[in-house]
Parts: sequence; structure tokens; C-alpha cells
Amino acid sequence: MASRYTASDPGAYERLMGRWSPRLAEPFLDHAGLVAGETVLDIGCGTGSLTTALAARAEPRAVIGVDIAFPFVRFAAAQESRVAFVTGDACALPFADASIDHALSLLALNFVSNPAQAMSEIHRVVRPGGRVAAAVWDFAGGLVYQRIFWDTAAALDPAASRARAKQLSAPLLAPGALAAALAAAGFMEVHGSSMTIRMDYADFADYWEPIAAATGPVGDYVRATPPALLAEIRGKIRDAYLSGRPDGLRSLAATAWVATGRR
Repeated sequence: MASRYTASDPGAYERLMGRWSPRLAEPFLDHAGLVAGETVLDIGCGTGSLTTALAARAEPRAVIGVDIAFPFVRFAAAQESRVAFVTGDACALPFADASIDHALSLLALNFVSNPAQAMSEIHRVVRPGGRVAAAVWDFAGGLVYQRIFWDTAAALDPAASRARAKQLSAPLLAPGALAAALAAAGFMEVHGSSMTIRMDYADFADYWEPIAAATGPVGDYVRATPPALLAEIRGKIRDAYLSGRPDGLRSLAATAWVATGRR
């Protein structure tokens, strides 16, 4: 299987998106209902924001991070020695049946090649009575910084419109879809909700430069766009960022869909 996320440059990911993941990780862990002494699996661990937050709590018996992108796994392992990191596919998890007490996934499941298969695999590896918690960005309605980018670019470039439609229509992103997927996989006591944080940018350069060197869908589009058109898009996005005020700090909302359940 393959990921729908281009994940070759962990440094670029950290500058674009990973720097905000720790902000979501802490309230997400509070919501997940962790119990001391558990073996906890982070599926789609990426650069390790959630696993690092887990290890810092000193509550789990063991923390394991798994991701399909070896560069991200290598990066995460270099940052956090208290976690066992494994390269693996969410659709074919390299763990025994009923071997995990608590499975978590933060901002990853919408990018797997077959979300239903991934949910089935999570159900397989979680022990009876074990718990699961997952979150995905509400790209369409709650991720302001990306809507500024995609909506502005789409007004100027049909290719951006197509890329926006592909990202915003991905599985698990509609209201209630993540909770429904857990229920369909056989989890019980499923509860869906949302969680909002703020994303702070010091100025327009702080907003734009990570986009210009991005990984993932944003980076795929930026790299494929002719320089003159990209410069025009950048100018219009700068206008949207400034919104009539001097350049400087902006705080943009970011909302994630969250779902929990029991095996």
C-alpha cells in the first residue's frame, strides 16, 4: 500500500505543519482517556509529535510509533529515545492480534491508501476492552491557513481548484465520518467531537516560507506550479493574510475532528 501524503522531507513537514502538531497533541491526549501502564501505539506517527508528548507523560508501559515514511521515522527516532519507532503500513500493521492496549492516530488516517482497511487493522491489534482515539484536520471548515492558500490559488489556477477538491473530499474528513469509520470497523462506545487550537504566525514570511518549501499536498502543488503563476498567487495570498492591516502577528484557528471508541 502507499500513503496519499508525499513524505520525503521531515524538516519541511516540521516547518509547515509539524510545528503545530504538539499544540494539538496535548489536548488530544487529555481527551483520549489514557490509563497508566498501557502499551500505546501511535499510527502514522510522522515526525513524532504525539509519541514525544506520550513519552513525556511517563504514564504508558510502552510507546510505539509506526509510519510508512522511513525518513519521518528516522527523524522521529533521532528526537525521542523513549519510543520504539517502526516503519510500517497502517493497512498492514506489523503487530500481533490483541497486542495493543490503546491505539492513537493524530492527523494521519485521512492520508492512508485504504482507510477502511486501516481501521480493520487497528481493530485487530487492539485487545478486547482496549481503546482507540483518532483525529483528522477539518480541512474544509476548520483549517484556516490552508483555506486561505487553496481558495486564493483556486481562483487563479484550475489545477489548484482540482488539488483543493481532491484534498477536501478525502475520506474521513466530513462531519461524523471519522466516528462512523470506527463504528464500521467494530469499535463500540464510539464518540465523535471536535477540538480547536490556534495557529500563530509572526508575519507573512512566517506563513508563506513553509508553504513555499512544503511537503504533502501543498508542496506537490507548489512544486508543479510555474514560477510566474506562483508569484501571482503569493501576492494575492499576502493580501488575504494582511487583510488591510500592517504585516505582523496573525492567529488562525485550526479545528480537528476527533473520535474515540472501545474494542
